[in-house]
Amino acid sequence: MCLKPSLLLQQRLLSRLEEVHDGAKKEFIFEWLNHLKKLLPATDRADIKQNQRCLIDQLSAVLLDSPGPPTRWLLAHCLALIYRQGDPVTSSLLVERCNDIIRSKDDSPSSLPTRLAAVACLGSLFEQLGRILVGLFRDTLSNLLKAMKSAESQGRYEIMLSLEKILRGLGVSAVSCHRDVYKAARTCLTDRSLSVRCAATKCLLELQREAVFLWTSELENVATLCFRAFEGSNYTVRVAVATLLGTLLAAAAEPPQPAASTKQGGRVRGSLEEVMDLLSGGFLRGGAGFLRASGDMLKGTSSVGKDVRIGVTQACVVFVSTLGGPWLEANFPAFLSLLMELASNSRATQTPGDAAVTRRCVSFILRSTLGSLLGEKAQINAAKQLCFAVATQKRAVDSALTDGNVETRVSSADVSASQHVLVCCLLELGGLVLGLGSTAGPLLTDSSTALLDTVVTVLLHPATPASLAAAWCLRCIAVAMPCQGSLLLDRCAERLVALKSSPEAVLVMGVAEDLLRSASQNSRISLQRTRAGWLLVSSLVTLGPAVVEHHLSRLLLLWRCVFPASLREQEMELRRGDFFTWQVTLEGRAGALCGQCTLTQHSLFFVCVCRLPALIRSYSSSIRSFSLVYRLRVYELLALLPPHNYKGDNTHPSLPPSFLPLILPPCSELTLLPPLCHRDDLPLVGPALRDTDDKYIEEQVTVGGASLDNDAFRLCETSDEAPAALPPAIALIDAAICLFGVLFPHIILAQRVKILEQFVETVNQLKGQRQQTVQMHVCAALCSLLKVLPLGPDEVRSPALSLLSGALESGIPLLRCLAAEGLAHLVQVVRDPSFTMSVSLLCFDRLKTARDAASRSGYALALGALQRYTGGISSPQHLSTCVGVLFTLSQDSTSPEVQSWSLHSLALVIDLSGSLYRSHAEPTFTLVLRLLLSVPPTHPEVHHSLGRCLHGLITCLGPDLQGERAAVSSLRSSCLVGCGVMQASPDCLVQARAISCLQQLHMFSPAHVNLASLVPALCANLCSSFLCLRRAVVPCLRQLVQREALEVSEHAVTLVKETRSDELYVDVTIKEVGLEGALFALLDRESDPGLRRDIQETLVHMMVSRATSGKLGHWLKLCKDVLSATSGGFNCHTPVEAVQDDDEVDPTLRWATRRFAMECVCRIIAQCETADPAHFDIALAQERRLHESTDFLVLHLGDLVRMAFMAATDHSDQLRLAGLQTLLVIIRRFSGIPEPEFPGHVILEQYQANVGAALRPAFSADAPPDVTAKACQVCSAWIASGVVSDLRDLRRVHQLLASSLTKVQAGRDTAVQLYNEASATMETLAVLKAWAQVYIVAVERSRREETANPSSSESGAADLLKLVQSDLSTLSRLWLAVLQDYALLTLPQEYSSQLPAAGGSFYTAETLNQARAHYLASWAPILHATSLWLHSTGFVMSDDTPANLSRPATPTSMGHRGSVGGAKSPEDISADRLHLILGISVEFLCSPHSEDQMENITSCLRALQVLLDVSWPRAKIGTDQALSVELLSVLHRLMVTRESPCVQLAVLDLLRRIVTAAQEHVREKRHSAEVDDGAAEKETLPEFGEGRDTGGLIPGRSLVFGALELCLCVLVRKLPQLCPKLAGTSPTGTGRKGEGRGLVSSALYVLSELLSVCSPEGSVSILPTVLYLLLGVIRELVHQCPGCRLSLQALKSVVMCPMSRQEKSRGAWRLLLSSALNTLLGLWDSGHGVVDQISLLTALTIFLRSAVPDVCTAEPLHALCLQRFAAAMDAKDPLVASRCFQLLTSVFQAPPSVAVPYIQALGPTLVRFLQVLRMNVIFMTSLPVWMTSGPQLVAILLPLLISFLLDENTLGSAPEASRSLHEAALKDLMRLGPQHSAVFRSLIASSPHLKSRLEAAIKGNQESLNAKASSANAAARSPAKSSPSITLKTNFL
Repeated sequence: MCLKPSLLLQQRLLSRLEEVHDGAKKEFIFEWLNHLKKLLPATDRADIKQNQRCLIDQLSAVLLDSPGPPTRWLLAHCLALIYRQGDPVTSSLLVERCNDIIRSKDDSPSSLPTRLAAVACLGSLFEQLGRILVGLFRDTLSNLLKAMKSAESQGRYEIMLSLEKILRGLGVSAVSCHRDVYKAARTCLTDRSLSVRCAATKCLLELQREAVFLWTSELENVATLCFRAFEGSNYTVRVAVATLLGTLLAAAAEPPQPAASTKQGGRVRGSLEEVMDLLSGGFLRGGAGFLRASGDMLKGTSSVGKDVRIGVTQACVVFVSTLGGPWLEANFPAFLSLLMELASNSRATQTPGDAAVTRRCVSFILRSTLGSLLGEKAQINAAKQLCFAVATQKRAVDSALTDGNVETRVSSADVSASQHVLVCCLLELGGLVLGLGSTAGPLLTDSSTALLDTVVTVLLHPATPASLAAAWCLRCIAVAMPCQGSLLLDRCAERLVALKSSPEAVLVMGVAEDLLRSASQNSRISLQRTRAGWLLVSSLVTLGPAVVEHHLSRLLLLWRCVFPASLREQEMELRRGDFFTWQVTLEGRAGALCGQCTLTQHSLFFVCVCRLPALIRSYSSSIRSFSLVYRLRVYELLALLPPHNYKGDNTHPSLPPSFLPLILPPCSELTLLPPLCHRDDLPLVGPALRDTDDKYIEEQVTVGGASLDNDAFRLCETSDEAPAALPPAIALIDAAICLFGVLFPHIILAQRVKILEQFVETVNQLKGQRQQTVQMHVCAALCSLLKVLPLGPDEVRSPALSLLSGALESGIPLLRCLAAEGLAHLVQVVRDPSFTMSVSLLCFDRLKTARDAASRSGYALALGALQRYTGGISSPQHLSTCVGVLFTLSQDSTSPEVQSWSLHSLALVIDLSGSLYRSHAEPTFTLVLRLLLSVPPTHPEVHHSLGRCLHGLITCLGPDLQGERAAVSSLRSSCLVGCGVMQASPDCLVQARAISCLQQLHMFSPAHVNLASLVPALCANLCSSFLCLRRAVVPCLRQLVQREALEVSEHAVTLVKETRSDELYVDVTIKEVGLEGALFALLDRESDPGLRRDIQETLVHMMVSRATSGKLGHWLKLCKDVLSATSGGFNCHTPVEAVQDDDEVDPTLRWATRRFAMECVCRIIAQCETADPAHFDIALAQERRLHESTDFLVLHLGDLVRMAFMAATDHSDQLRLAGLQTLLVIIRRFSGIPEPEFPGHVILEQYQANVGAALRPAFSADAPPDVTAKACQVCSAWIASGVVSDLRDLRRVHQLLASSLTKVQAGRDTAVQLYNEASATMETLAVLKAWAQVYIVAVERSRREETANPSSSESGAADLLKLVQSDLSTLSRLWLAVLQDYALLTLPQEYSSQLPAAGGSFYTAETLNQARAHYLASWAPILHATSLWLHSTGFVMSDDTPANLSRPATPTSMGHRGSVGGAKSPEDISADRLHLILGISVEFLCSPHSEDQMENITSCLRALQVLLDVSWPRAKIGTDQALSVELLSVLHRLMVTRESPCVQLAVLDLLRRIVTAAQEHVREKRHSAEVDDGAAEKETLPEFGEGRDTGGLIPGRSLVFGALELCLCVLVRKLPQLCPKLAGTSPTGTGRKGEGRGLVSSALYVLSELLSVCSPEGSVSILPTVLYLLLGVIRELVHQCPGCRLSLQALKSVVMCPMSRQEKSRGAWRLLLSSALNTLLGLWDSGHGVVDQISLLTALTIFLRSAVPDVCTAEPLHALCLQRFAAAMDAKDPLVASRCFQLLTSVFQAPPSVAVPYIQALGPTLVRFLQVLRMNVIFMTSLPVWMTSGPQLVAILLPLLISFLLDENTLGSAPEASRSLHEAALKDLMRLGPQHSAVFRSLIASSPHLKSRLEAAIKGNQESLNAKASSANAAARSPAKSSPSITLKTNFL
């Protein structure tokens, strides 16, 4: 519906809708009211007054029209808004009218909605108008209270809500009637309707704001009422009542009104004691009276239900949370003391189950308060108090143990009670330490606390729960601070040695094998020794296969000894064993089985299971507990092992019948059935299985007795929460049912049928509770079976179907869910359409005849879930039938259970139908909206199912919701209306479903979701106390910010501005730091892992979309505030009124939140990399900042460094790692940015002190290995960045690395090893990797500086290299050790036997798997550095082994002794090192895993390049052709799989070096043969090189063939036109154009060099390929600019190859070169556009000058060559003509056989050209323009004239034309020189070759003139000396 912006209801449209159906009318009215609610606040008051009367009339009509719950709430709100915004004078008339409606005696069902609407209107009117209606308050209240006496549950619920609003609106004015309201509310607080109880708590919560008596004189009575309200409550009621009780108690302890305080002295402490006395009384006695409680105490039983105790626990948490963290920190000692009194009270721990519940409740109070309200500093103080409490209890235990004899020791009552206090304190202490992590380090070093000593002493407590809790606490300490693990092990081992005779000590620690073998030596402690031994074995197995395999033989021996070897031995055991012997035996066998459950090893020992009933009969129930544990272990192990392992044993057929007696004992369905049910069906059961913040104690309502002492072996599990095992009897049933599903398919068919029929018969014969128990267990076993394997033939299906259909009619909701899921799996495994149809018809038939709600709901659910696993519903007829049946059931208002289950089933049908359901979408929308508008709020389960249907409908329609057609618009409007109704629901689950529906709608149709209303609703629930609501809000926000982050943030801030601070929980945070700040605060408090992950992703999306778009400074400031936690917004969880002294408040956020802030900083830097380049250019950023308001990252560099420093120096190791990582990112991104104010410097130089200070703590002696490893990485990056060049500054950082190297050298010789060997491996490899990176940088930088400035001897690179070289001898050996370890660790599994038994140089055999990951991260730079070191030594061995090298640095195969025992030669050692490096490189390059390995690939290639620069390894590789071919194949694969230009260039460079090595090898062999055989016998020398005498090249064995393949791969990828099949395709690779040309040039160079590797015959074999590729490249490149110079060089190398002149190959070469020349000549006429004639002429000249004469002189090639030159001489392009003349000069200088024909043919043309050129020059020089023009023309003419000059050597023999040109040019130069002396002088100074040519010409001309003069004088015989006619001079200055 499209509403116009009008206040009034459109009556005409409403009347038309009434004709359609009543649902459309209700929907229209609701939408109008919703529109009116949004429009009224924005409408002018005058407009409202003008339409007020008409509006009131219309709304009154709606009031009398029986509105539904959502409509009446909107109606009431709109009426109140009209009177508030308009004229409130007539509001009293409406109040009287509503009172009249309430007083009406009409009891018809149709009048009830009107009466409820009137009640709602009264509440809203008083809430909005307040004191204006105070005169009508008393009459209204009297009327409401009178109506409540006869009202049903809906009426009482609505009246309570109305009273709450009335009290809120009147405030203090309602004081006179507070008592009356209190009396009414206290009655409703214990109402049978749970929703009424919730409404009463809301009313009382509002009442307590002004009614002081509630938390003073009436506090005890209200507390008793709350205890009674807890009885029979559900989770929602418990939360509401606990909130009320906790709030009242907090007001009593810290009165908000000082005048209300009746005590002046010691009020806080007295109030706290009184409050805790009240809570303790409720916890111990509940809401019962004195007589009942006293009777229970005399009987030794407890009538207090678990729901009461859990409610009291939640109230205590609310009490403390309301007072806040500062109050808790100040009063924690007293609070802890009172809590411990409760935990130790004997009435709370009468039975083991009660004790477990009590301990869990107290632990929950501590965890919920200490874990969420206190900062890290306060948590450390709280941990100290817990430690003091543990020490106090331990001293009390020690004093109670008065008898010194251990065997006769008797515990007092105090000792028995102390165990519960110790368990609670130790579990919370472990949780605090685990949450604090390494931040708790000061807590352990505090001598006044002595935490470790205190906890270790509790290990000897006589009570098992206390000792196990101490063990768990120690485990938490070891996990939080790994450095304490070794110390704890040593301390426990010492105590064990000292207390061998103590059974309590044996329970803790010892050597398992010794304990088990000595168990029989002392009967007094046999049981304890046995249990402890197997506990240690189980913990050993959890260390993984790398550890277990070394002890496997001993473990198998222990397991074999504990079980009877044969049946005969077993019978003998049964006859001779006594009670104690069987206790120890069963304990030992149960422990052995627990270890085998972890290892899942097969053993034949199960025959003893069937003998347990005989033992139980013999020794009564005393041994039953041991037999239960033994059975449990057997079943758990059997379920883990594959059944075929024991299929042949005689125990196999006997086990299934033994299940029958096991499934008879009762078992809680909430422990057995939920794992077998479908997750989506569990909400139907109710809130009991919901994931909530209180789940830790809520599960105790139905499941009690879970405790660690039920199964001590649970300590071996890896979990962050304290394990709590179920009692053995319950756990045994779960294990038996699980095993049944595994074994049943392997039983023969006859027995399977018999077992199922026996199940059916047993269920039918039993009655009552026993029948329900058996039915539940049988169905669970059957569903467990159906989830594993197919059931079998028809004989088995019938009893299975009978069992499941019977369970569908059960009164247990969980069993019905299980049966529906079982039917779905049954249909899945049968896979028969006819069977599926028969089951569907069965459901239809039962639904027709069933009348009870249980049966109808069960079959309705089965109908929807039936095809859940068969691919969905594909039949339209079946779909229509299902929809019709479910529509009918969902409208059964008499049974909300049937409604909710049928609607849930309808949602399943919608999901399973997909697009097939679209034809039913419109009626389904109508049904859903009608029910949403009519179902009362007292049935939230129906609303939740309706929400599921709405969600399914939105998904079904999908993107079609974006359409603009009327039908689509109507459906979309229905979606929005439904979501609005659910958002107004008081139930948190329904609200969460509404948010989920809006999120889904936003995904499909984002334009139609109003963010202005959605975002405020999300922000209002962001800090909700309900986990389900937060789980819905945060993912929705995450989706919204992915598209509209800016809008979401703006709407959130707008919400805060428009909302009062007391109405929004997170307003303080959003107001100060925005929505992102609120999310950071929520992240700090949230404990749910999934929700924390969603919050982080939401923040990341907001940051990514806004950090680079004007909000960079805001995000950096936010991260800085989070890191320093100085912003008050981040303490929004602390009430403002509770903060009295700011100095006592701990402002810091938790380390996990601060670490995430540092991760956000790194993400911001990464995001800026792809944004504006000014982020990393300070000069550009400063310039743009003057003209723009944009912010840039480089301007915040100081803040970035400071944040990294703060994090890197924190107490938390995880935060230190994040800080160091941020510092590393900063160094990498900003190290190259120059400082504009100081040229030659970079901006990071000013932060040297910060970097050094941040790194220094990481290298301290007590620094964790991972921190040191990360710091080493930062050190290497800092040194490699080049920021620091001064030797003194370098030395500071170098000293840190040097200290770490000293630590590495000490290695395993250290006295105390705090961390495991894998950590030491990680640290060692990180140190060596950092040194390797520094060495690589030093060498490369030194080489660059030497190349740039060879004469310089001192530089920063040289200083750095000197620093490294001082430790290079040590480092080289350590690097070689690392490489050998890595080579061994990368061996395939089949070669694992070759691994050293004791481990490698830096790892142990037990930590092999962990160490492998560290080696993978470090080997590549070490490989490169080792190659550089070997290059520097030239593979020459040195004996300068350092004296202080204490750890085994030199590998076994790298050492100086061979395998035989003799010393290895230096040659062998060098060969081993070479093959080690080659092997590692080839193994990695053969299978690089992903793109993130690019750095390792580059390191490998560079290492190989460095190796091949040295002659010795180059000779080795050249000698071993197989190795060379293998390298080429690896390089070929790398070229194909990697598109990186740098990698491809490196591959080709490596290929060139390999070919060079082969060339050197061939050259050496030829030279050796020449020397040996003599020069005179060269013709008879054997042929060397590939191809030999035949010329054949074998693929896979030929180096030349492999090189050709690789070159061809490169050329074809870059020039696809070379391959006819690829012609027309585009080149591959993403590199720049210059990089592609570099690849082509490198490939051509290799091609040109391959001929020298071949024999003459081999060269003939590859020459066609080489020439084809060369000419093909030339053909493609002549069309490009600037040409193909490198390809011409390659062509010249090929043409000049000596093989062309060898006798055996001369003829073939001549023919092939002639063919190539012919191809070249044809390129002029290729027709592919303009060609580069200069390149072609150059190639033609190469043939003429370099090829044998026979190639070019043959016709018609000779004529074509002449034509090409002649055409070029006449070319219009002067560059072509000029280059042609230059090339002709070279041709004319060729041998006469080549030059003469060209001189004869082209000489005349050249002479004519020169004559014309001379006349042109003379003409140009004679023009007067030379006198007037500038120096430009002179600068052009002078080089031309000088080029015509001849020197003294050539002048005499030059032709006449040349001499004439020479003289003319010289004359012009003499004339122009004086005229333009400046230009002449500048030209001569800048061109030395022109100067020398001019001087030589002048000198030659002078000599020529002198010779002429001498000859003339001699002829005339004249003695006079004649002077030259022209005086030449060179000084024109």
